[in-house]
Amino acid sequence: MQTILTIAERHGALIVFLNVLLSQGGLPLPALPTLMTAAALARPSPYQITQIILAGVSGALIAEFTLYWCGLRYGQRFLGLLCRLSFSPDFCVRRTEEVFARVGSWSLLFAKFIPGLSLITVAMAGVTKMTVLAFLLLDGIGALLFISAAVALGLLFQDAITSVLSRLMDLGKIGGLIVLAAIGLYMLTKWWRRRLFVRQLRMDRITVAELRKLIDDDQEIVILDVRPKEIRAQEGIIPGAVSAHPADTDPALKSYPREMEIVVYCACPNEESAATAAKHLRQAGFKKIRPLLGGIDAWVRAGHPVDRAS
Repeated sequence: MQTILTIAERHGALIVFLNVLLSQGGLPLPALPTLMTAAALARPSPYQITQIILAGVSGALIAEFTLYWCGLRYGQRFLGLLCRLSFSPDFCVRRTEEVFARVGSWSLLFAKFIPGLSLITVAMAGVTKMTVLAFLLLDGIGALLFISAAVALGLLFQDAITSVLSRLMDLGKIGGLIVLAAIGLYMLTKWWRRRLFVRQLRMDRITVAELRKLIDDDQEIVILDVRPKEIRAQEGIIPGAVSAHPADTDPALKSYPREMEIVVYCACPNEESAATAAKHLRQAGFKKIRPLLGGIDAWVRAGHPVDRAS
């Protein structure tokens, strides 16, 4: 443990840079504890504090500019990839799009303070064709605010942090194992939440071709759009779809028999909204619920029309 602390004291800025680079790049590595610990260990040296802040901001900008460029280059396809790989399903593509639609590019200033939001927000900046200069300016300010706040917390709680580190140092190898176990537990929790989320989405799906055939055959079905209102207005809806909040579907469907087949869609297939809506529909007594495979993006790619939302 003493060796680990010595390395942290000597190479705190490098450790912060790598941690923030990987964290903001999408890996489930917590940056806040590293920033606070590095700041607490560097408190006697203002020069080291400056180094830590610059290292953190640099790591964030490099990682997030890469995401921005991928969003600019590959558009919605890259957002769909992030949606499938994200370890924070509660803030996936369309939830972030809702924030971005309301706040716009200014969301880059506070996105890093909300777990799971930053990853998609910076990619959204590329998809919406934000200029490089505007992105670097707003994202740089956002990174500076976040890194500085974390460093300030480390300085504020310096005594408590160094006390914990001293206790771990007294434990020797056991202390090092405790630190590694804590990091491993954090990553395992993230992974397990992701598995539960994916399992929740594993239900019978309906393809775009099957839905098109049901519509053409005048079958009795209800198509439920659970995307945010702003996104529906911007991108349109599948013809005949009923709009509803994913957690408040019952009022929208109260006049329909519980034996009615429900097709629910949002955007990408790993969207939390579809799983949430399906859960509430089951609780409301509906028997046959099928998410649309690929969401509305698959419907549009197949060349089918959309209606403008009212």
